[in-house]
Amino acid sequence: MTTPTRHGKTAVVLLSGGLDSATVLAMAREQGYVCHCLSMDYGQRHRAELDAAARVAEALGAAHHRVVKIDLAGFGGSALTDDSIAVPTDGIAPGIPVTYVPARNTILLSFALANAEVAGANDIFFGANAVDYSGYPDCRPDYVKAYEAMANLATRAAIEGQRLTVHTPIIALSKADIIRTGIALGVDYALTVSCYQATTDGLACGQCDACRLRCAGFEQAAVADPTRYKKLNKNK
Repeated sequence: MTTPTRHGKTAVVLLSGGLDSATVLAMAREQGYVCHCLSMDYGQRHRAELDAAARVAEALGAAHHRVVKIDLAGFGGSALTDDSIAVPTDGIAPGIPVTYVPARNTILLSFALANAEVAGANDIFFGANAVDYSGYPDCRPDYVKAYEAMANLATRAAIEGQRLTVHTPIIALSKADIIRTGIALGVDYALTVSCYQATTDGLACGQCDACRLRCAGFEQAAVADPTRYKKLNKNK
C-alpha cells in the first residue's frame, strides 16, 4: 500500500445534515478546501438528516460524500438511539440531556481521522458549538484541543510530519451568528434537518431542544425560518 499524497487544501468535513454542519461545510469551501464529506448512520432515530446531508453536500459542491454505518443503537443510552427513552419536548433544561449520545463525537472524529489519512487530508472540519448547544461535553473547546493532540500522536501521517488540524469554526458563535454566516455563504437551510425526532420525510417536531435552538436562532438573526414543521405552534 502506498502512502497517500498529502494535499494542503483537502479536508474531511463531518456532515450531519443539520444547520451547523452545513454552515461549516460552506465555510470550508469558502476557504478553498476540496471537501470530502463524511456522514454517519449510527442508528439515530432522526435518520432523515442523512438525506439532508446528501442534499447539502451536493448543493455546496463537496467533492465526495460518504455515509458510513455503525451501530451506536446497539449500546443505547440516549434518546437519539434508544426508542425506550423519550426525546425531551418540555424546553431546554440545565445539565447534560438524555439526547447526549455516549462517545459519539469521539467516534465520529475517529472515523473522520481515518478518512483524512486515506484521503491525504491535513484538516478535519467539525461543527461543534459551545454557545447555543445542549450541554454536550464533547462539544467543548478543551475536548477538541485534546482530541487534536491525540490525533497527532496516533497517526502515521503526523509522525511523518504532516500534522492534522481539527477546525471548529462555529464553536464560539451563537445560533443566530451561525445562520447569518451561512446565509452570507449561500447556504439553503431549507435543505437541512436538525430535529431530534424528524419524520422520515424530514418534518420537524418544533418541540425538541434542537428545534427550539434552531427556531430561536432564525428569530434572533431576523431571517425567515425555512424549516418544515409537523405543527404550526412550533415552540408553544
